Amino acid sequence: MKAAARLQLIKDEWEESSLAEKDDALTYNRKLWTVLVTSATGAESELPQEIKNNMASLGLFIFKQTMTIMTTDDPEKLGSMISINRAIAEGLRAKPEEAA
Repeated sequence: MKAAARLQLIKDEWEESSLAEKDDALTYNRKLWTVLVTSATGAESELPQEIKNNMASLGLFIFKQTMTIMTTDDPEKLGSMISINRAIAEGLRAKPEEAA
């Protein structure tokens, strides 16, 4: 949720945000996703292969979207990343019986 909140702030204040602030928020998100994807897709992960594949695909999307945002200076592209982050965070927060 912290990454989503930081991205939302940058999106909302795009014109007023410095390049360093944008880069910090995007870098934080990228690092978070690197850890998440590495943990979810690693050999030690007990997740089903389909979920591992989905996490890898989401990670690739996030990494590509990050590069697109920085090269096109388009804050609207942050919306999908914010939504994905929030959905993943909510899923991780769900009680096991709710997730089933």
